[in-house]
Amino acid sequence: MSVRILSVSDGESGLRLDRWFRRHFPEFPHGRLEKLLRSGQIRVDSARVRASTRLQAGQCVRVPPLGDWLTKPPTRLAVDPHDAQALIESVLHRDDDILVINKPPGLAVQGGSRVSRHLDGMLDALRFDAPERPRLVHRLDKDTSGALVLAGNANSAAHLAAAFRCRAVRKFYWALVVGNPPAPFGAIDIPLAKKSGRFGEQVVTGKGQDARTRYAVVGRAGRQASWLLLELVTGRTHQLRAHLAAIGTPIQGDGKYGGRAAFLTAREVAPRLHLHAREVHLEGPDGHFLRVKAPLPDHMAATWAFFGFDPNL
Repeated sequence: MSVRILSVSDGESGLRLDRWFRRHFPEFPHGRLEKLLRSGQIRVDSARVRASTRLQAGQCVRVPPLGDWLTKPPTRLAVDPHDAQALIESVLHRDDDILVINKPPGLAVQGGSRVSRHLDGMLDALRFDAPERPRLVHRLDKDTSGALVLAGNANSAAHLAAAFRCRAVRKFYWALVVGNPPAPFGAIDIPLAKKSGRFGEQVVTGKGQDARTRYAVVGRAGRQASWLLLELVTGRTHQLRAHLAAIGTPIQGDGKYGGRAAFLTAREVAPRLHLHAREVHLEGPDGHFLRVKAPLPDHMAATWAFFGFDPNL
């Protein structure tokens, strides 16, 4: 195999290089991609780049010989019928360009070294006879439930990726936190940086990238707990979890950031993460505006009933 020069199409403008590469060579391992980038064998317009580099239409990507990976057809395992049916039932909105599903807690969005069951591997179940397979355009943590946006085609994926990157998509979350915040509403401005630790990838506060979260208290259960409405202004890894733990009100069930203080003693409150992507506002490629709400998962609905909170607000 010889070196190939591939051009970035209009529908791929704005994609990260690693996602562009995954689209063209779905079976090529990410670790090998990183090695080729470090050695300068993969370049964009003759320049060295990183996996996170955003591509623009018309740019030329240098792809070195990839051996068997270049011609190896993508292998997708059949989706378990129960998983497929559950995903179909989770659809909150569907048109030619956009799908919004209510992601269940406990389902990873993408695979990893120890993750074999994930949403990305099940997306054929949401194809609905469309010419293209749905595409991921953003993520939710494995244990976070709620509204997750999928693109129905390549053009929509480029539009949505740009919208998320430019913060044109508004995302609102519900959380149950242990204790009461210092004020009934406000903003949390605390920089966050990634690090590796005994709990895997975490973020630490006080340094790193700017991170901003808006919050408002919707309901209180005395001094025990509070129901918060949260809006992500920035979208850092684990931002809501780290920010709420930093102000002394960790999310119920979030031992990773709140330790023992993140667990209420009431047996009626499940010791699971109580964080839910409740609502998403966005504009589709054709200019139509979407506002989609996701119902609470069972364990949070039970907690809301226990405290007398109204889940229909």
